[in-house]
Amino acid sequence: MQKPVLFSVGIKTLIGGVRPLIKVANLCRSFDTKKAVADLNFEVRRGEIFALLGPNGAGKTTTIKMILGMLKPDSGSISFDGQPLQFGEVAYKSRIGYVPETCALYETLSGREYLSFIGNLHHLSETDVKEKSDRLLEMLDLGDEADQLIRSYSKGMKQKVLIISALLHDPDLIILDEPFSGLDANTVLIFKEILKSQAARGKTIIFCSHILEVVQKLVDRLMIMKEGKALVSGTPDEIMRQTGHDSLDLTFNRITGSRDTEAVAQDIIDVIGSSKDSDSGNPDSPSDNGTN
Repeated sequence: MQKPVLFSVGIKTLIGGVRPLIKVANLCRSFDTKKAVADLNFEVRRGEIFALLGPNGAGKTTTIKMILGMLKPDSGSISFDGQPLQFGEVAYKSRIGYVPETCALYETLSGREYLSFIGNLHHLSETDVKEKSDRLLEMLDLGDEADQLIRSYSKGMKQKVLIISALLHDPDLIILDEPFSGLDANTVLIFKEILKSQAARGKTIIFCSHILEVVQKLVDRLMIMKEGKALVSGTPDEIMRQTGHDSLDLTFNRITGSRDTEAVAQDIIDVIGSSKDSDSGNPDSPSDNGTN
């Protein structure tokens, strides 16, 4: 396997006097002897859409969970709106909306009941929760299923409920881990527009996704990680220019040091077809005419 290519793209801490909403400095986290996150540094400003990218096991979800206070860092610091966070602190979490990678819902509740439950957790009024939930469920084609149990929903329907619940209280920071999983193309387009509009309102968005075509068109800046370390940060155009590619897919492949994708695909095809090819020359194998 090729070694990852390291690139340097400059990042300005403050643009137009805007203080970062999230600042991560020298962040580290290990699980037993494995370093999941190693000396990570980045900032995300208000009104910015920022993507954390990397192969499986790069440390993206671990980083997100430390920002959310779900995991305690081994060392380093995280600041939220200029204030250093202490592990166990909860006040700032009311300003965050989170969509986890796995669709974690109370499946014995209906979609409407679940949103009511989330609204209560955020101390929204019953009237406000009902009005918002009813309208959003209807807009996302869940009106007819709103009172059915979530366990009867398809994966895409569950994902819609999860995203609605993350946005219901109008958070300042929206963190999305593979938010488009299970969604149909039309719904993806809707949520892309929602994220753009939220950023225009000054909301800060951090998300992870393996759909790099969407990332390329949607984000303001991104960071590519591998084995817990940051390899490169910058705008999509800056990073693509560094590699000489015009697509984020090829750029990602080059930076992360992945193998030749065409060669790997052909190797897999060869393995899949190998037993059939060998059987064709076996006199004991069934013949094409169905006789033994």
